[in-house]
Amino acid sequence: MEDETSERRIGAGIRRRRRALDLTLAEVAARSGLSSPFLSQIENDRARPSMRSLQRVADALDTTAVQLMAAGEIPRRVDIVRADADPGLDAGLESGADAGGNSDADAGVDAGPDPTARVRPLVRGQHQMHALEFTGDHDAERAFRHRNDELMYVADGVAEVEVDGRTHRLGRGDTLYLTGGVEHRWRAVEAGTRVLLVAVADHVEAVVDPLG
Repeated sequence: MEDETSERRIGAGIRRRRRALDLTLAEVAARSGLSSPFLSQIENDRARPSMRSLQRVADALDTTAVQLMAAGEIPRRVDIVRADADPGLDAGLESGADAGGNSDADAGVDAGPDPTARVRPLVRGQHQMHALEFTGDHDAERAFRHRNDELMYVADGVAEVEVDGRTHRLGRGDTLYLTGGVEHRWRAVEAGTRVLLVAVADHVEAVVDPLG
C-alpha cells in the first residue's frame, strides 16, 4: 500500500485546468472574486483554500471542486484514506486563516458561524465515483445539481435537504438518494453533524436500464 498518509496537493489540478482554458491568474481572480496572490499561493501549494474558496475557483474554471481535488491526485487501484491522514479543507464559514496565513476574509469570502466545519475527500484521484465527508455546518445557500446519481448518508447529527420545494429532515443512519440533474440544497441542523456524500463522477456516462 502506498502513501496512505500524504496530504492532498490541490494546486496542480487548478493550474492544469486554468492553463487548459488559456486563462491568466488575473482572469481567474476576476471571475472568482479571489486575489491573484492568493490564487498563486494555492496553485503552488503554499496555501490551502477553504471549500468555499475552492468552489469559487471551480466556478471560474467551469468545473467542480471535487474534480479539482481529484485532478491533483494519482489514482490508485487500491487505496486507503486514513482518518488522521488529512484533515480536509475548512468549509470557509468563518473569517479564519487558511494554511500559509491566508484567510478567506482577505480573499473576499464572507464570514460565517462555524470554525470547526470541514470537508474531507474520501476518494483520491479520478475514479468513477467520488465521496466527501462533511463535518459541522455547511453552505446552505449553495444549490447543487450533479450530472449523475448521488447518495447522502447522515453518520451523526441531523441534516435538512431541500429538494423540489420540499424539505426532508434526515437523522443519524438515514439516507437520501438523488438521481442526476436534481437540484438540491442541504444544511446541518445540529452541532457535530457528519454527512457522507457518495456520487457517480460527472465524467461517467450513466446507462439507463431499459427494463427500468
